[in-house]
Amino acid sequence: MQTLSSPLPVSAWGRYACRYQCHRRSRSKKSQPQPLFPHQNKSRGGLLAKPSPASTPLLRRGPQTMTRLQMLNETIKDVQDSIEKGVPVGPDIFSSLLETCSQMSAFQQGIQVHSLVPPRLLRKTPSLSAKLLRFYAVCGRLEDAHKLFDEMAQPPSVFAWNSLISGYVEQGHHEDAMALYYQMDEMGVEPDNFTFPRVLKACAGIGSLQRGEDVHRHIIRCGYGGDQFIMNALIDMYAKCGEIVKARRLFERMPERDIVSWNTMLVGYIRHGCLDFAASVIRLMVSKGFEPDSVGISAMLSGCASASRSYGLWMGTQIHGRVIRQGNDLELSVSNSLIDMYAKLGCTSSARAVFDQLREKDIVSWNSIIYAYGKKDVEQAFAMFKRMIEYGIAPDSITFVALLSACVGDSASSRCLVDEGRYFFNLMLKRYGIQPRIEHYACMVNVLGRAGLIDEAYKMITKQMRPSLEPGPSIWGALLFACSIHGNVDVGEIAADMLFELEPDNLENFNLLLQIYCGAERWDDAERVREMIRERGL
Repeated sequence: MQTLSSPLPVSAWGRYACRYQCHRRSRSKKSQPQPLFPHQNKSRGGLLAKPSPASTPLLRRGPQTMTRLQMLNETIKDVQDSIEKGVPVGPDIFSSLLETCSQMSAFQQGIQVHSLVPPRLLRKTPSLSAKLLRFYAVCGRLEDAHKLFDEMAQPPSVFAWNSLISGYVEQGHHEDAMALYYQMDEMGVEPDNFTFPRVLKACAGIGSLQRGEDVHRHIIRCGYGGDQFIMNALIDMYAKCGEIVKARRLFERMPERDIVSWNTMLVGYIRHGCLDFAASVIRLMVSKGFEPDSVGISAMLSGCASASRSYGLWMGTQIHGRVIRQGNDLELSVSNSLIDMYAKLGCTSSARAVFDQLREKDIVSWNSIIYAYGKKDVEQAFAMFKRMIEYGIAPDSITFVALLSACVGDSASSRCLVDEGRYFFNLMLKRYGIQPRIEHYACMVNVLGRAGLIDEAYKMITKQMRPSLEPGPSIWGALLFACSIHGNVDVGEIAADMLFELEPDNLENFNLLLQIYCGAERWDDAERVREMIRERGL
């Protein structure tokens, strides 16, 4: 009886085995956009230069025009047909298929592959079990992944540990990821250079500098202190935990830096609002022969958007001009960042000019231009939304945040936009099936509250939001502000009490309640608020 194992035999179904890898190779040979600056060192990566992902030996593409998912489905069907004909399939084939499903996040196809794997083969092949665990972890099915992990016949390999830790980190369960790391250490499993970046990402997610430093010491003990991949993760962890100076020291001590190293340092400075230092990193990297890629350029533009209007525009237009001169202005991620920057700095006409020049537009492009008009020209924002729908682009939750924000307006115009706000809120929920998030409710509370519909806004918080969502400072703050405008003492006191628990040191909340009491001529209550401010040292 013929056994199917890697390498594949030439068979009726085996002709599909070469498609995927050929497809990946052909894509990697496509010409890259021009570098951002004329003296680019091409060997070190320019705009959009990325390492080619490892190909999967099972799926390869020939001249047929098929999508990756279609090729995967057809190959799985061929394997299933072979099994039904009594041809055994080796573990390498299943491993290759599961790896492809992981790379594509193809959950249904991965489940189908799992159903084809004989349980006995799964139990006696640890590497296959580890690939299946990785698939479930990548797809966010952590319970299934952990169950496989616990049921492994042999002690889990470091690959299995890394896959499970990575799954928890990517789903935001950072404490669980750290618990697995400590358990791994207690069981004597030696971490490798793939373990530590995931653990450092968990430390950054928690914001625990102490844990990050403990992991750093463990890295040095294990001999990975000079690993570039790990050092990039260390720089990112220190920057996210507030130690930007220590991150820079590590950066300076790196024997070699890649584009990820430069981007990590650049983004760290942007996150801390240090736009000048970020600009110095750009100048330094160019002097060392590196060119900013789309990640670095987009990060700089986001920093410009958060800066003061004059300084942000001065630097942002310089970046824009340099990109245009190099012919890279049509790169979608950079163009979206330009639209966002001009929108946040109040330059709607510039944002629209960039938007109109795009050959193709994604949902980020449309959301950015809707947001830009929402700040200055509400009717045009609504018109852009209508045009987006006509183009066949389905809105997402961010689209409706932009639309509802446009409905807020100011205290003089909010009343006429209440109906529009209700319309978009219901459209999001009923037509597009998008569940409202905190941001959507905050906008609606703002719309209703500023229009004087305080009771309706309070009812939305207490009846509609709860128990699925817990109102935070943005919700209660919007309600308290509305109460201060319209002099609603009863609801204002409720909102203020909630805010005093959530933000005990926020002076603005006390001032708004003080304003409400003074407007109602409740002088004793006003004095009580002043005493609270003094007691808290505000």
